[in-house]
Amino acid sequence: MNSRQYVTAAAPFEAARQVECLPEGHRARRLHGHGFLARIRAEISPAASPVPDAEEYEQRLVAEVAALDYRLLNDLIPIPTDENLARWLRERLHRPGLDRVGIQSTRDQGVDLDGRDHAHVWRRFRLEAAHQLPNVPLGHPCGRMHGHGFEVILHADQDLSGQDLGVDYDHLAVVWAPLHSQLHHHCLNDLPGLDNPTSERLAAWLWDRLKPQLPPLSWVTVYETATAGCHYDGRHYRIWKELRFESALCLRRVASDDPRHRLHGHSYAVRLHLTAPLDELRGWTVDYGEVKARFEPLYQQLDHQRLDQLAGLTEPTLAQLLIWLRERLASSLPELDRIDLDSTPGCGAVLCWGEEGPALPG
Repeated sequence: MNSRQYVTAAAPFEAARQVECLPEGHRARRLHGHGFLARIRAEISPAASPVPDAEEYEQRLVAEVAALDYRLLNDLIPIPTDENLARWLRERLHRPGLDRVGIQSTRDQGVDLDGRDHAHVWRRFRLEAAHQLPNVPLGHPCGRMHGHGFEVILHADQDLSGQDLGVDYDHLAVVWAPLHSQLHHHCLNDLPGLDNPTSERLAAWLWDRLKPQLPPLSWVTVYETATAGCHYDGRHYRIWKELRFESALCLRRVASDDPRHRLHGHSYAVRLHLTAPLDELRGWTVDYGEVKARFEPLYQQLDHQRLDQLAGLTEPTLAQLLIWLRERLASSLPELDRIDLDSTPGCGAVLCWGEEGPALPG
């Protein structure tokens, strides 16, 4: 598949609202407030000169959400649902290649509006459970009984073109509730169909039980830890592993009065996405620990180093770093088909050459 590059940016704002289109008695009909997070993604051409960066998009996004900050949203938007907020922002941004605008109204719920006016609504749930993987290699830590604070995100793709009715996050909670009672404070191995409860198997188990009740369900995401998890859409398993490195750099090709021309630094987050068939014996696609181990040689080159001195890297922009990473991981991680790289939380770039999968909320 052809590669696609994107820039991503995020900006918070605080605001109050009433969503009066919701059913009588719904709590969101009352005046209330949120700490919102607006997020955007725009496709860029690698041939563009200069290639747009995340800071440029972040500055524009911050300028637009300033009009929403500490405001009553009803004064600006008649029905200020999350998706209508996303539409309002999209109409004002006018950025080249803009293909997704997201509004996250709490840590655990939000909506991403794509270019087709489809609202991809999501809600996050947490459960505490034990598990043990019976078919891992001898000595693997997951072969011992252990546990996690799992997080599950349900994504639903709804065509809301021309509608004002808000996405009902509560419906996602209703369909989730029976499964939560089965999983929370239990040993997953004891449940029928989960004798080998890897992230991939758990995601598929949830999909099979939720899809008949929730036809718009598009993905089930399982976070096994804060830095690793799996998506499942009824056809494909896609895992990711997130790693962090601390680096210094200076951009020599920007103007001399640009602050990025000076030596500075970032705490980078890199998320590696991999798509592979399920190993029926192991119950996983690729072992998260193996992904980390294969990345380790590059980590040593990146962490606590100067990126502008890396061999083979002309300029340590996010776009160039993504290409550099892809070239060096091609042989050790052939299942890799997307890399996300953030230089600050929520702001960064994406290089994708497979199916994209859903956005991952912060």
